[in-house]
Amino acid sequence: MSNEKAGGKLENKVAIVTGAGAGLGAACARALAQHGARVAVVDINGEAAAAVAADIGERAMSVRTDVSSEAQVKAMVSAVLEHFGRIDILHNNAAVLDDAQRAGDRDVINMSVEVWDRAMAVNLRGAMLCCKHAIPAMLRGGGGSIIHSSSGFGAQGDFTMSAYAASKAGLAMLSKSVAAQYGKERIRSNTIQIGLVVADHPLPEDIKGVILDGHLTPYLGDPKHVADVVCFLASDEAAFITGDTLAVDGGFSSHAPTLAPLRALFAARGKAAY
Repeated sequence: MSNEKAGGKLENKVAIVTGAGAGLGAACARALAQHGARVAVVDINGEAAAAVAADIGERAMSVRTDVSSEAQVKAMVSAVLEHFGRIDILHNNAAVLDDAQRAGDRDVINMSVEVWDRAMAVNLRGAMLCCKHAIPAMLRGGGGSIIHSSSGFGAQGDFTMSAYAASKAGLAMLSKSVAAQYGKERIRSNTIQIGLVVADHPLPEDIKGVILDGHLTPYLGDPKHVADVVCFLASDEAAFITGDTLAVDGGFSSHAPTLAPLRALFAARGKAAY
């Protein structure tokens, strides 16, 4: 990829994106580079991270990192500083959602303790560790922006994914703590509450239809929708936004749960509203 923007809104900034070997993380890493940032593509899958970095080009490096390991996170931050000299943006995107994890992350009675602990270790402790080791570099550089990827699961109860949900709820509170603790030193911290992004979640069409009914937009999410918000929060355009949770979900979490069935009921009756 050679379409990085010289003089873009993130020119001269260095970003770390965790979980960037595929999916939303890769899309965000590419978008940050397109806006001029130099990007560290971080993933537990080193080959995937290297492939994304190679696709981005000379503005990128890759670092294989298990974010649940403090030693590995510390080494990753050191590698980024050695290569790029500074850190301005941290996008805590890494989360564990493989098939084995999903299978064990159920309702509380049927919860696998190992799955619970793994969710907390990667999704929540991993973000804390990245903050712990990246913030000192940000402070030396005069500030920075931290963006945490949360989920609707972190704000709304559901049939399953109890560990994932709890870890994402904790992530939003971690973000507020970071914002409160370092805001006067020019470090901003925000959370994006991400809705369904079709590219990351292949679903049967009937299930997609049910979820789409709950959106206020006529379409489901696309990786670009999320990446654009990450780039905005990373930039000086968002200089007065911190400690916030921004829903990037097509309005899915903004309304009463009765909206979709009532819309269908009104349509069946031939009425626009009560």
